[in-house]
Amino acid sequence: MHKHDAGLPIPASIPEERFHYSQGGDITRRFPRLFYNSELEAQISEDRRVSRKHLINTLNYINFKDGTILLTFKHRKYDKIISFEVRPLRIIENSLDCGWLETAPPVANLASYEFQYLLISDGLKLILARPEMRYATEDEISFILPETCYEVGFRKIRRHTCEMVSAELTQNGVMLGGTLKDFNVIALRVDVSAQSRQSLQWVNPKFQMNVMLRNEDDILYSGYCRIIKQSFSAKGNFVLEPLYNQGKRFMPREYRSLRQKISPSPSIIFRHPFTGRTITLKADDLSSSGFSVEENEDSSVLLVGMIVPELVIDFAGSFKIKCKAQVLYRNAFKDGMGKDCVKCGFVILVMEISDHTRLSAVLHQARDERSYLCNRVDVDSLWGFLFETGFIYPEKYASILGNKEKFKENFEKLYLQDSDVARHFVYQDKGQIYGHMSMIRFYENSWLIHHHAAKKSGHLGAGIEVLRQIGYYVNEFHSKYSDQMNFVICYFRTENKFPNRVFGGFERYAKDPKVCSIDPFAYIIHQKCYIEKGLPDSWTLTEPEPEDFFELKSFYEHEAGGLMLKALDLEPGTGSYDIDKEYLRLGLIRKRHIFSLKKKGSIKAVFMVNVSDIGLNLSDLTNCIHALVIDSDDLPKEIFYSCLSLLYRYYEQEEIPVLLYPLRYASDRSIPYDKVYNLWVLNNQYLDTYFKHIENLFSRVRQPKESQYLSQAGIIK
Repeated sequence: MHKHDAGLPIPASIPEERFHYSQGGDITRRFPRLFYNSELEAQISEDRRVSRKHLINTLNYINFKDGTILLTFKHRKYDKIISFEVRPLRIIENSLDCGWLETAPPVANLASYEFQYLLISDGLKLILARPEMRYATEDEISFILPETCYEVGFRKIRRHTCEMVSAELTQNGVMLGGTLKDFNVIALRVDVSAQSRQSLQWVNPKFQMNVMLRNEDDILYSGYCRIIKQSFSAKGNFVLEPLYNQGKRFMPREYRSLRQKISPSPSIIFRHPFTGRTITLKADDLSSSGFSVEENEDSSVLLVGMIVPELVIDFAGSFKIKCKAQVLYRNAFKDGMGKDCVKCGFVILVMEISDHTRLSAVLHQARDERSYLCNRVDVDSLWGFLFETGFIYPEKYASILGNKEKFKENFEKLYLQDSDVARHFVYQDKGQIYGHMSMIRFYENSWLIHHHAAKKSGHLGAGIEVLRQIGYYVNEFHSKYSDQMNFVICYFRTENKFPNRVFGGFERYAKDPKVCSIDPFAYIIHQKCYIEKGLPDSWTLTEPEPEDFFELKSFYEHEAGGLMLKALDLEPGTGSYDIDKEYLRLGLIRKRHIFSLKKKGSIKAVFMVNVSDIGLNLSDLTNCIHALVIDSDDLPKEIFYSCLSLLYRYYEQEEIPVLLYPLRYASDRSIPYDKVYNLWVLNNQYLDTYFKHIENLFSRVRQPKESQYLSQAGIIK
């Protein structure tokens, strides 16, 4: 790497400092350092000639953006070189008039100097011109432009002037404040503020420095840099080289989001956080977690580690997705024409849930055109599919028959409205639905998978494909805070072969209840009792105290040590009612009430009363009572039933589902139950382990019997 590539000022850089004149009028007092570079003139070559027409166009553009150029003078007697920054004012024919930026140098003193040349910089190269000076006044200086000039002082990578970016530099307890003046992708130039100058002497140039760049609202960059150059002039500045060209935002994973090439390729549009200029690049590939773009190396603007607060992914103008993103890596390559280019990868940091879902839907279609995510389903076709596959079997239909209109209405709210709490996955070909699966966010950080069904004919792998879809989705979004997806849960019965093979199989494969746990519940359908049975005087059923949750946690850790309490928001200090508002926005109900059952102040059980609309879950597992018995030895069956009768007032239906834990309490107390539901919880930090199990499972599915039940996909009720 050449020094000037790393960011050392080349002659075209405007001098950092300028002083007002002293009373004596010495013009050299305007700048603290003299300007001279003997190599510039040596670089003049006929094959780098620039025409007067091009020079005039360049000067007009500088005038248009209120830019400046540099004038260089040489003392007639002492060979002293000085420079002045001026602003081009107007060009009349071949005459260029420029205005002094500050108080003009005394004309009498300027007569002691001979004009040498003017310099124009675009951050990558210089244009050196030798115009003929016409006159100089206190306001202006005028020239006759030459027919030709020359390009000199080439950089490998263009430098870019920055706007309104503050800098904080720290090293071994020393903190300096300043501003980012300019940068390229391999170096930063920071001017130190007046308040920090006294600390400059404490900086050791041999040690690395931590740099944080920010605007008024956001942190734009943070990282360690090597000090290339350090100035102790009146203002003070540093030229710094970032130490890392590769970054990491999340923990490395074996099963990453698949990056795909989309046609037409979406545009990546953003306002550069350092320069304020609008940047438009094409996405080379795209995933739900990030994307990559390509740049010409000499004009690259993407610094590794830089954060873009607002970026737009534009799909040919048809729709746009906004996000916050960060440059994660930068790799050099040569294109087909042999030109030096770089490929830069972005990671998506923040994106609205609705936008994330739309992006994922595009990627699912790109992966398999028959895979749909949250598409607008024809509800009549979906009903026909659910009846045809046996997902809604006769006993189940009998239980919803009396409320079928309400049932249909609630289903349409879930499938036809944009939602932050519901997702559905459909495998569909030529208008026919072959596979379906859905999930809802019913707890703070947990999504419930349910409604899994597939046809026995047609696309035999449809049941597996929708399972894969939901796996892709969870893998893509679980790390995004906005999706609140720390856990995935589902309820299944052991006799259902497919979920027992997939979900139960993974719990057996993981062999760690903190990775995946299964807790069996007795499922009881209890008739509503309109006469509340009160509790004896020594018993109370009230809102829980904080210590009750600690007692519940201690019991569960001893009993099973799994993830159930985390997933159901039953740990100390957990639980939120923000989800209720989103359900309310959809015209749906989601409420939760928790009660502690105590005997003489000693906790015996915890009841979680979930209230939701009919149809949210076909077995009403989101509209039922979860009873968690802590002290099985000291909770009579009659007291248990009395508690249920007191809690029935929260429900309108005649039959109330109850999930009772632990299962042995029902057996020990001879409490009849209809079936056993297993609550399966997956900790999404261990998705790599889950996908490895799924990959091994499906790769072994070759025998006819196994193929048959896997293609049918089973039914999770």
